[in-house]
Amino acid sequence: MPPVPRLLSIATALPPYLLDQDDVIRRVRALFDGAPALERLMPVFVNTGIRTRYSCVPTDWYDHPHGWAERNRIYVASALDLLETTTIKLLDRAGLDKHAIDAIVAVSTTGIATPSLDALLIERMGLRPDVRRLPIFGLGCAGGVIGLARAADQALTVPGETVLFVVAELCTLSFRRDDWSTSNIVATALFGDGAAGALLSTAGSGPAIIASGEHTWPGSLEIMGWEIADDGFSAIFSRDIPQLVATRLRAPAKEFLGRHGLALEDLDCFVCHPGGAKVVTALEDAFGLRHGALAGAREILRDYGNMSAATVLFVLEQMLANTRPWNLALLTALGPGFTAGFTVLANR
Repeated sequence: MPPVPRLLSIATALPPYLLDQDDVIRRVRALFDGAPALERLMPVFVNTGIRTRYSCVPTDWYDHPHGWAERNRIYVASALDLLETTTIKLLDRAGLDKHAIDAIVAVSTTGIATPSLDALLIERMGLRPDVRRLPIFGLGCAGGVIGLARAADQALTVPGETVLFVVAELCTLSFRRDDWSTSNIVATALFGDGAAGALLSTAGSGPAIIASGEHTWPGSLEIMGWEIADDGFSAIFSRDIPQLVATRLRAPAKEFLGRHGLALEDLDCFVCHPGGAKVVTALEDAFGLRHGALAGAREILRDYGNMSAATVLFVLEQMLANTRPWNLALLTALGPGFTAGFTVLANR
């Protein structure tokens, strides 16, 4: 039987500052007082379905302007702290020593680090100097699924070795108090900070990654991404994302599954990145699920917000902790490109 990469452990981590959505609404009203169409956009803070989120900076940090250099310094320091916490949890849950790590795949799109976060983590934790490194930037919300697939590829490259997959996204640092655009206000209502990761190897036990793939829609580059401003990243969102998910995701998902001899009907679980409340409903429509079927994704969105690439791993951790039996699970997330990432887990 050929080797198959398995999830030895999964873990998540959160920064220290809690953002209550009601408090965020009060602060936004004060900070954006006089902004055109503010009242028209305020319902988005309720419609997201989010109650709480977490931030790497205290709430009064958002009351003042901040430049790109300051934001990025906070990003690097906070991301490294979260990745170290995540890695310690992963090793503890897998019963492994840090010197067992042979390769690192590190995903992040909410800041810039050179040396990259994986190199900083090697230095911080005293990992082996021969660890192979693969930093990945630019996948956005799709990074949790596509990055996990890249980590599985690394595990297959040298069977028996242990691959550390980590993702850290500090989305709240993109808040820009002088930006009255719809995209910035939607991002302010939606985004939270978090980190997550997994240990993978063809040796050991755990759910098997049996298939992965992607689909990038032509002519869709403007759907989602960042614009670079003098004071940091500025979010780009198309209002058409839920409709695109509802009407255009099913076909490439079926094609992906078909290439691996599978069908939507074979799946027991759908582990989806909850980009927003409307997106979760659109995912249910795309996969032919009853409304409310993706309760786990909604719960993660409610309690933590959209943490970009890290979010789907929070949903996965929750699903794996559930005692409900399952055989096959589809992980999916969408990000800039406009790209859908797919990964199939088998509980065997």
